[in-house]
Amino acid sequence: MRLVHNSLHEHVAATLREEIFDGTLAPGSFVDEVALCERLEISRTPLREALKVLSAEGLVRHEPRRGCFVNEVTEQDLDEIFPVIALLEGRCAFEAACNASDADLAVLETLHQKLQAHAAAKRIVDYYQTNFAIHEAIITLADNRWLAQVIADLRKILKLARLQQLHAPGRLAQSLSEHLAVFAALKARDSEGAEAAMRTHLTRQREALRELARQQKSRRLV
Repeated sequence: MRLVHNSLHEHVAATLREEIFDGTLAPGSFVDEVALCERLEISRTPLREALKVLSAEGLVRHEPRRGCFVNEVTEQDLDEIFPVIALLEGRCAFEAACNASDADLAVLETLHQKLQAHAAAKRIVDYYQTNFAIHEAIITLADNRWLAQVIADLRKILKLARLQQLHAPGRLAQSLSEHLAVFAALKARDSEGAEAAMRTHLTRQREALRELARQQKSRRLV
């Protein structure tokens, strides 16, 4: 069955989005449209439609007379986005604490057990994936589509940088401790405690990224 035009450009956008997130298309790199058309076996039209989607999401930028480039997340971007997403995900935790059933908490318990196992083994990629699943579960439990929509848009940008923060010294253990604090508040049906713990978790992610950037800058200057 041939893909219709709309579904083709959406499929191309999904492919390129994943390649940006996994680093195949590196931050700051030039998007070679000719090479991509050949590799994906598509024409320029669906590719350009896909790039418009990614541009709207903030993952690529178009520069006149130069073409498209994969966006890089700047320190200013992080400073501006993290306070906003901390507020939004904090509110999700608040609402999730109000809504969670015993069955929902049992699912979260299993996810947190996996998180602890990945942290103990220092499996950062697996830890990040489980961490992401926990955040998604809490957003789902909040059952607020407006919160979910805005968070999803912001997380596409943050996904370019968030995995890095787990490489900061001591961050993996700290992140786990923060997650367990959020979960403890959820189990206690403590909505305000869950909101505060989630805000702390997001704020400390930003601090870890800032420290990592300082360390990388220091190494470059040596």
